[in-house]
Amino acid sequence: MYDRYQSPLSERYASREMQYIFSPDKKFRTWRKLWIALAEAEHELGLNITREQIEELKAHQDDINYDVAKQREKEVRHDVMSHVYAYGVQCPKAKGIIHLGATSCYVGDNTDIILMTEALRLVRKKLINVIAELSKFAEKYKAQPTLAFTHFQPAQPTTVGKRAALWLQDLVMDLQDVDYVLGTMKLLGSKGTTGTQASFLELFDGDHEKVKQLDQKIADKMGFDGCYPVSGQTYSRKVDSRVLNVLAGIAQSAHKFSNDIRLLQHLKEVEEPFEKSQIGSSAMAYKRNPMRSERMASLADYVMADAMNPMLVASTQWFERTLDDSANKRLSIPEGFLAVDGILDLYLNVVDGLVVYPKVIEKRLMSELPFMATENIMMDAVKAGGDRQELHEKIRTLSMEAGKNVKVNGQENNLLELIAADPAFNMTLEELKKTMEPSRYVGRSREQVEEFLAEVIAPILEENKELLGVKAEINV
Repeated sequence: MYDRYQSPLSERYASREMQYIFSPDKKFRTWRKLWIALAEAEHELGLNITREQIEELKAHQDDINYDVAKQREKEVRHDVMSHVYAYGVQCPKAKGIIHLGATSCYVGDNTDIILMTEALRLVRKKLINVIAELSKFAEKYKAQPTLAFTHFQPAQPTTVGKRAALWLQDLVMDLQDVDYVLGTMKLLGSKGTTGTQASFLELFDGDHEKVKQLDQKIADKMGFDGCYPVSGQTYSRKVDSRVLNVLAGIAQSAHKFSNDIRLLQHLKEVEEPFEKSQIGSSAMAYKRNPMRSERMASLADYVMADAMNPMLVASTQWFERTLDDSANKRLSIPEGFLAVDGILDLYLNVVDGLVVYPKVIEKRLMSELPFMATENIMMDAVKAGGDRQELHEKIRTLSMEAGKNVKVNGQENNLLELIAADPAFNMTLEELKKTMEPSRYVGRSREQVEEFLAEVIAPILEENKELLGVKAEINV
């Protein structure tokens, strides 16, 4: 196992559940389900296919003779026909009706749609669990004042929970996109060589209604609402692009979250989980690197770049089909899902173990709060009889002096002392310190979090409560 390339997506990042969805075994079992669905539908619509033949197909649905298929593919160089042959070896009575009227895309493209749909449902499940865990964090810290930043420069205060609500909002938008795309997924159906259904029209002696029913019956048997009404030999490759764009959207949200966590960890305000025996650096034993958030960002970069692949494929297809999508799809679609699966496991793991340091948060906020409180101070001084324009100029001058003390001299922020010493404000230091209550400056942060959790998040979690309880396993 050490003498050939192995994908880190399988070895390090993605769950076994997601890996199985894109495994050969899952693909070939799905092929057989599709062949059974086709035979059943054709039987129900009057073709000369017996129940005995269908039961024989079902009896060997899962015991795939891979050795026979592999040997046959060496001879004929065609994967679908090799598996048709192998299935026929196991099912001699049904041998002649397997894949009747169909092209390779009947199993290939329909399977791709089925696997992407199943993978999207797993992504959705993990997304719901990240939302649930993050909502607990937002609720817990909804009233914890913290310094907010614009341009990564100190701005007005917010709360730790309100910042988490921003991360949640992005994930809710991703969930909406996942649900929309899941709601539009359809099978290719049985469209034939160029999408005209000519071979099936021939099988049914020109009966257009039965050909239409064949598509719907296959969709029903495979758990889909219907099939795309028109296609070439393949379903439109814009479907792949649409799916990867949703995955790229999740990657964007996760990357933004990971950026914020890494910045907060630098500030020593919030840290991702760090295990007892974890090593942060091979050289610097004291380091606590945010490696999980960094890994999230790294995988997210990959997924966002990967979204370009199906765009290129969809935009360069020729007429009813070309095969230059094949190698690209085998890489870009599964790997996009495997990477997002790893991202969501990391996201859930990080949120589940976030460590908040309120004292550090308070210290940084209090070091900046005097600047932010100046408007309130000025208004109180005006109420006490001061001149607004004169006070504004004095505050501007004193703020610059206090800023110089901090930046140039490395001293503490002494703005309050400077204001107290100026008789124009007619306020004592004790009176000024009473204005330094952080909760006075966070606006509706707490209320926004409460309303968001109650009106947006709670209904989502209630509607999907059967999906909750996922725990993320991190391999390395």
